[in-house]
Amino acid sequence: MSALIASTVHRGKSGRRTHLTIAVAGNPNAGKSTLTNAIAGSRLSVGNWPGVTVEKKSATFDFQGRKITLVDLPGTYSLSPYTQEEVVARDYLVHEKPDVIINVVDATNLERNLYFTLQLLELNIPLVMALNMHDEAAQKGFRIDIDKMALMLGSAVIPTVATKGEGIGRLMETAVAFADASETQRPAVVSYGEDIEKAVAAVAEQLKDHADVVSGHLPLRWMALKMIEGDARAIEHYQTEAYAALTEKAAHHLRSAHGEDLEALLADVRYGLAAGLTRETLRKPEKRKRELTERIDAVVLNRYAGIPIFFVAMWLMFKLTFDIAGPFTDWLDGIVAGPLPRWAAVLLAAISAPDWIVSLVTEGIIAGVGSVLVFLPPIFAMMFFITLLEASGYLARAAFVMDRLMSAIGLHGKSFIPLLLGFGCNVPAIYATRTLENPRDKALTALLIPLMSCGARLPVYVVFTAAFFSAYAVTVLWSLYLLGIVLAVLVGFLFKKTLFRGEAPVFIMELPPYRIPTAKNLMIHTWEKGKHYLMKAGTWILAISVFVWFGLNLPWGVEAKKESYLGKTGQIIAPVFAPLGFGTWEAASSLLTGVVAKEIVVATMGEVYAPGAEEKEEEASSFSEDVREITVSFGGAFVDAAKNVFSTFGVATMSAQEDEETAGLKSVLAKTFTPLSAYAFMAFVLLYLPCFIVLVAMRHEFGSWKWAGVTIVYQTVLAWMVAFVIYQGGRLVGL
Repeated sequence: MSALIASTVHRGKSGRRTHLTIAVAGNPNAGKSTLTNAIAGSRLSVGNWPGVTVEKKSATFDFQGRKITLVDLPGTYSLSPYTQEEVVARDYLVHEKPDVIINVVDATNLERNLYFTLQLLELNIPLVMALNMHDEAAQKGFRIDIDKMALMLGSAVIPTVATKGEGIGRLMETAVAFADASETQRPAVVSYGEDIEKAVAAVAEQLKDHADVVSGHLPLRWMALKMIEGDARAIEHYQTEAYAALTEKAAHHLRSAHGEDLEALLADVRYGLAAGLTRETLRKPEKRKRELTERIDAVVLNRYAGIPIFFVAMWLMFKLTFDIAGPFTDWLDGIVAGPLPRWAAVLLAAISAPDWIVSLVTEGIIAGVGSVLVFLPPIFAMMFFITLLEASGYLARAAFVMDRLMSAIGLHGKSFIPLLLGFGCNVPAIYATRTLENPRDKALTALLIPLMSCGARLPVYVVFTAAFFSAYAVTVLWSLYLLGIVLAVLVGFLFKKTLFRGEAPVFIMELPPYRIPTAKNLMIHTWEKGKHYLMKAGTWILAISVFVWFGLNLPWGVEAKKESYLGKTGQIIAPVFAPLGFGTWEAASSLLTGVVAKEIVVATMGEVYAPGAEEKEEEASSFSEDVREITVSFGGAFVDAAKNVFSTFGVATMSAQEDEETAGLKSVLAKTFTPLSAYAFMAFVLLYLPCFIVLVAMRHEFGSWKWAGVTIVYQTVLAWMVAFVIYQGGRLVGL
């Protein structure tokens, strides 16, 4: 393997810079996000890369007296520009030229990860390898010669266990040291063989006078390799078309000796070198024992047991979500319906606020936003369990298990990941379709995502199941999620035969080993997923709550809510919903405002219905008594949640409790709806056109309103038809 090395490691001194940029790059499932979180923690900010919908994570913080900007690049298997993630990662590394790259490598899957490492070395940027999951490799009996690997790559190799924070300090110290010595501390130039190196040298000789090469903006060896590969994106961006004839002359011998496809030739060489590096530095035990992952997969990936296990896992997720969250939902509900508006009214009265301001704050903002915030517990609980399934490795298995079912609608198992993420929120699920290379797959998957019941619909389900199906809450909720999945299959099959004719693509996906995620990482990722719900509550839902209040109180002085602007609008569209069992202006108005965000359906109902309920005279409690009651009931919520988890009788705290705080809206709904019309209403909310922000995400992802328009039309028709069948069919059989 000595022929691999064409240069050695050089060490030198350079002046200390006050601001360093470190890029973190690696394969998916190598623990890159976990390592980034271990370094940056809560300082990590999340956004999008300019011009694309790929998520961008970065953090700026102080380390040893330096300001460090840490940029977490998208996880990719290569730097070939075939997916948005690969384009973003490569463009950043080439154009922005970070001071040092931290290459996160899975120590248990060395050969595959080293292919990407070799491509990073071509950029001639100082590189430090984080040999992650080193503890798992040791448990498997792997022995990695770290010093030899560092010598062969011309880079530092630091063993890390990101989940436990091991090696993180040393990794950062080494990265800073490499950045300081960036002028002399360059990675090894790994030889790709005599024929390729001659061609690279010939092309590099011609390119050395290129303006970007002279200025240091363009890695010479990397660009020469791109010219030989025929990388159209790189050639166009750096305007190297004029060198094409010279490149063709240099590449002619390669084509005659190795075939026409030079890109495939270079890929084969890199894979061969990765295999060679692995053989030189890794020793595995001779007798290989069957690993736990293989034993579990033998059951959960079984062709007969896999799908039933998946549905049982989903049911358990829903049950635990509401068993745990139910008592805390009731606790928040009690605060929003009791002390909070009372405190607000007292404070506003103290500053002599007019009656309409008091009404706006207590009946508009608190009743509207508050009725949505009470569902934070189930939202975050759902996000927690989705994060747990994802981090443990089961989510990838779910995609694999569902591949056969997905192929029936012209998709593959990889499309199931965005669909499954849709249970949390449809917006990031739409953006997750960027991982699908085929535009046909992206469009079809995006059309089906809104049929997955997102967390925004959850408040509607919780209110109606508490009022009508308290004894069977989990089963009813599970049936709604299952209804969305079944309809997605049927609609997908229809679209396959009409809009998206063609063969289903082949499914190839990595199945990471099972892992027990750490509590810290679960909390961080749960917060990242759930905070969007809080942001909507503070922006869209607040604005719409104010809009709904004005809609219910204009013209000024209107006494009957039915005669308000919102009430009259509801009366106009209510007949459309009459055959579905909920043809009232109140229900119609709620569905109308729910177009902005599904949580607003409950927020509107909180304003439309609750003010109409009889107000009871009650003795005002003092502030200290309220605080004491809130504290005591919070402790009681923990006890109730624990009891629910171990209960075999469903979700006790989901019952429609007739107490002063929570009875208002539920009792009015019980008088307005029947169990049958309530279920039809929930089905309609599940299926009718998605939140406006989802449509904006579609526009952003696909560059036009075409597929958003298709979604609006087909989901509106589908929702009406399904709700009609449920209600009228139920009546026919005597329900």
